[in-house]
Amino acid sequence: MSKPSTSVSRRSFIKRASALAAAASAPLVLPSRVLGLGKETPPSEQITLGVIGTGDHGVNRNIKRFLTEPDNRILAVCDVDRSRRLGAKSLIEERYAETLRKGSYKGCRDYNDFRDVLARKDIDAVMVATPDHWHVIISVMAAKAGKDVMCEKPLSLTVKEGRILADAIKKHGRVFQTATENRSVPEYHRMAELVRNGRIGKVKEVHVFLPSGYSIQEASMETQDPPDGFDYDMWLGQAPEAPYCPARCHWNFRWILDYSGGMLTDWGAHLIDIAQWGLDTEHTGPIEADGRGVFPKEGLYNAATRFIIEYLYANGATLTVTSKEPGLRFIGTDGWIGNEGWRGPLQAEPRSILDEVIGPDETHLYTCEGGEQRNFLDCVKSRDLCYAPAEVGHRTITIAHIGHISMQLGRRLKWNPDKEEFIGDPPANWMLSRPMREPWAL
Repeated sequence: MSKPSTSVSRRSFIKRASALAAAASAPLVLPSRVLGLGKETPPSEQITLGVIGTGDHGVNRNIKRFLTEPDNRILAVCDVDRSRRLGAKSLIEERYAETLRKGSYKGCRDYNDFRDVLARKDIDAVMVATPDHWHVIISVMAAKAGKDVMCEKPLSLTVKEGRILADAIKKHGRVFQTATENRSVPEYHRMAELVRNGRIGKVKEVHVFLPSGYSIQEASMETQDPPDGFDYDMWLGQAPEAPYCPARCHWNFRWILDYSGGMLTDWGAHLIDIAQWGLDTEHTGPIEADGRGVFPKEGLYNAATRFIIEYLYANGATLTVTSKEPGLRFIGTDGWIGNEGWRGPLQAEPRSILDEVIGPDETHLYTCEGGEQRNFLDCVKSRDLCYAPAEVGHRTITIAHIGHISMQLGRRLKWNPDKEEFIGDPPANWMLSRPMREPWAL
């Protein structure tokens, strides 16, 4: 198989990226005056961005949000689907034409290959909003190139990939944000903070409820040639060779195990994260996983449609993840707190828990009312940790991954969260990583 088309080979890219990394430890300072929304913005406050992945989340949850922040400029977009990246490019240039002083913005370049974005010296940071199987490779290469990274959830496709990413971010001293907005949602922040401050007593049980089934966008399952302007081989990347059909790509990749993990990883990346936050286990995880799931036996989509996974933590607390409708509940020795639905209003027993005031000397959990994009930009400037750094995002999705492995094997597994391996179980440990299709590797 030929290498994906690019003007920057992988070998030359790594060589150039290593040289750039040392000089790129701080955001680029633009040499000229840049105006935002008709007001002066000091050059030192400007952060230049490249957006890699311009599908639904790339545009609607990221590009549109970054465009509202006056202290960044999107200089590049990348997508293997030409129509999508050109649409994103037009959106960006039209918005800046409306809000910036004429001539202050030099335009947005579009690319098919993400390595061309990472090779640009004038880009400080990248937003990775590709299908899940691409998250780690791009983020690691971005870190090596000296770029700060915000990456969509779920952070990784396997536990081993996630560990490589978290270690690379630390090694290269990059700012990293896992794109999960829940930590800036008042209901989830308040819930976790009350739990962390003992308002329900000692936590005994946590219940995470995720959607069941699939949310499929209608598309043909007929095998055919990829459309003009869609680099399907690059879309596949490290994933196994497979015939193209429209139903495989874009939104629907979420339900195919070669590229994602279904609702367990898609929604689990949000709500399992809040469970970890409330339990104060962000840098560790459970010690056992026992999962049961229903996997389709035929057809293109093969992620679990229904599941229940029970986890045990070293302190005796249990976490149960169930396919149902979105929801979250912490149960303690002195009561419970939770909600139903996405961002649903808080409920508690006793009801008085909701009126509790967190004192100045108690635990105040790190959040950002402006959301994950605002938090990321602030941290690129300050060099502080974001509210969902790589290690935290990795630990969250590891819980989904080990539960998925338990479902596939059909048995309870013992997990060592320090070594990130199953105890005395070679078949399960083999499933902590996956082979990558050449020429891609970590």
